[in-house]
Amino acid sequence: MRLLHSLARTRASFDDPNLVSHAGLVPVMALAERAGLPELVAEHVRPAGDCGVNAHLKVPALVAGMAAGADSIDDMDMLRHGAMDRLFGGVRAPSTLGSHLRSYTWGNVAQLEKAGRELLAELTRQSPLLPGADVLAFIDIDSMQKRVYGHQKQGARFGHTKIGGKSLLVRGLNALAAVIAATRLRGGNAASARGAASLAAQAIGTARDCGCTGTIIVRMDSAYYNAAVISAIRGQGARFSVTAPMNASIRAAIASISDGAWTAIRYPHAVWDDQLDCWISDAEVAETEYTAFASRKGQAVTARLIVRRVRDQNKKAETGQDELFPVWRYHAVFTDSPFELVQAEGQHRDHAVVEQVFADVTSGPLAHMPSGVFAANAAWLTAAAMAHNLLRAAGALASLPCAKARAATIRRDLIAVAARTARHGRGHLVLHLPEGWHREQEWRNLWDAACGPPAAAA
Repeated sequence: MRLLHSLARTRASFDDPNLVSHAGLVPVMALAERAGLPELVAEHVRPAGDCGVNAHLKVPALVAGMAAGADSIDDMDMLRHGAMDRLFGGVRAPSTLGSHLRSYTWGNVAQLEKAGRELLAELTRQSPLLPGADVLAFIDIDSMQKRVYGHQKQGARFGHTKIGGKSLLVRGLNALAAVIAATRLRGGNAASARGAASLAAQAIGTARDCGCTGTIIVRMDSAYYNAAVISAIRGQGARFSVTAPMNASIRAAIASISDGAWTAIRYPHAVWDDQLDCWISDAEVAETEYTAFASRKGQAVTARLIVRRVRDQNKKAETGQDELFPVWRYHAVFTDSPFELVQAEGQHRDHAVVEQVFADVTSGPLAHMPSGVFAANAAWLTAAAMAHNLLRAAGALASLPCAKARAATIRRDLIAVAARTARHGRGHLVLHLPEGWHREQEWRNLWDAACGPPAAAA
């Protein structure tokens, strides 16, 4: 590719009042309005003070900016250019939106979370967001340490995270997420399981509201191997699948498994092993009954202990020190899953999909925690979850590939589309988009679903 005109004969001018750079926000925010976002915020969210007014306008503006790629309060200015004021009303200046966030208390954040949960439930009715949820659904719980740099940020503490496969302390804030449904911001030094029991119960209730009427399995890593968390999950009628820490009791249970009980499995796609620092394709699995938390009165849980073992790599074999007997590394999962052994073990490993969700939001609205006020950052996190769910619903309406695409891909292909506005007759507005746009059909699918007549009720 090369320029067709010399630079001396080329100039640029920001002077067209009829252009917009993010025309895809029209069907996306139409979908949000059809799902009742403004009404839900008006019903539930009531921040105090002069800056807390008109939450039903300001929260949708924050969600729209995040859907378009804003990752800070100043970035919300992208909503005020060209003909955006002809397409949207109620857009506020970034300083106004920042003041609104800082007016939130922790109670207001809880109110916003409730609005977000009800929005998600309605989005699942407006789009094929959770196919098969009436049979089986998974809720993945995990946390993320988000690094911050401002010395005045409330709640910023040193907490554990992994960078490049290495565990280290990072100063930041800790975001706890339950994917399907919920988020919660915590101080940077919060233990992983802090607040996880209530969040799990909340997420299961939201999943039921979203149409997950079948089996629900909550998947977690070893940080959530906790009697309170498992009790909360079972109390809500769901099942659990949690990585078990390799303590003395777990090792004894593994040692009791007979050699003939192991079943060889081969992964259709190789799995990366962090400890061996290589790809592995073969392993063996077995299971036994195990009672966890037996020392705690009234909290003992008896379920399946599924164990996967992998041959440990003999790093000295090349020097002639061959192994005298096989050495194994074990990975244990404590679960009450109703599925058979190999399937239950594979389903638990798929818990890693939660990292893709974290990658999506950190490449978008959670690139920063934009405020020095803890409650404002908590509200920002909740709005980011709303924007993420809205993008996922928009992608599901656009096409099957878009339903599986990253949020950054949806922003690039469906939202960041330039358009020129033109009026035809009284009250009729036409968006003229680029000819030959490579996602024209997907964009039209989203437009028809979000802006066309409502679908007939099933």
